[in-house]
Amino acid sequence: MGGDPPFLEVVKVGYEVDGRWLVRAVDLTVEPGTFTALLGPNGAGKTTLLRLISGELTPSQGDVALRGAPVSARRPEDLARIRALLQQRRHLAFPFTAEEVVRLGRHPHRTPGTRHDEVVNGSLDRVGARSLAPRIYPTLSGGEATRVDLARVLAQEPALLLLDEPTNHLDPRHQHEMLEICSALTAEGCAVVAVLHDLNLAALHAHRVLILSQGEPAALGAPREVLTAQRIEEVFGLPCQIWEHPSGCPWVVPCPALRRLGRRPPGPLHPSPRGVLAPHSRS
Repeated sequence: MGGDPPFLEVVKVGYEVDGRWLVRAVDLTVEPGTFTALLGPNGAGKTTLLRLISGELTPSQGDVALRGAPVSARRPEDLARIRALLQQRRHLAFPFTAEEVVRLGRHPHRTPGTRHDEVVNGSLDRVGARSLAPRIYPTLSGGEATRVDLARVLAQEPALLLLDEPTNHLDPRHQHEMLEICSALTAEGCAVVAVLHDLNLAALHAHRVLILSQGEPAALGAPREVLTAQRIEEVFGLPCQIWEHPSGCPWVVPCPALRRLGRRPPGPLHPSPRGVLAPHSRS
């Protein structure tokens, strides 16, 4: 007797262009209420994998299934009611207001206008962008536009949220707030898959990490299991130490100068010195 199929299942997925595999032999299962971070060097295949998961690209081999049905077999409108994708590159030349941009996220839903208003306003509030609502979108800063774009995909009310480098253009505070929103969504049952470059942001916020190297999986598991000094140096070419953050998660401390000196940093996880990485408190 088999149980219900996984919410999202990626099986032996590969994507080939002009004889070159951008992604190959990737397996990934994602369940509701989880946050999965996709990590890897530039050109490792992270964005390509996210586009395959979203249905924007069709795999050259393998399958991507959402709620037991192939993503490629779903109608775009049906897919848009289940998953939302925040792309890395977003351009809008038309003079829409920020509120109108967020309202675009309601397009797949046929609900009364009052419901649209509630969701749009709630999404803007959630990302701290209500004050931006009347602003013309092309006049926003990169960070402001990113928050508005996040509100737009939240307005889709997705069960699966896919984010490609969502912390780009954001200052440190808003980077953490962005990922805290993602964590809060998982507590509400949403599944989140995000491409990230900051290893420490991934360690702090993600439940699981998939590291890609040259298009293929290098490691998959909890941050503490996956983010080791040896693996980070092998995949990213970055010597480092792994300390313990006050939250208990691993904290990557880069040591690039050691490579120039021909020395290797110690690899084991160890507690941070008192006062060096103090817990962040909120008043």
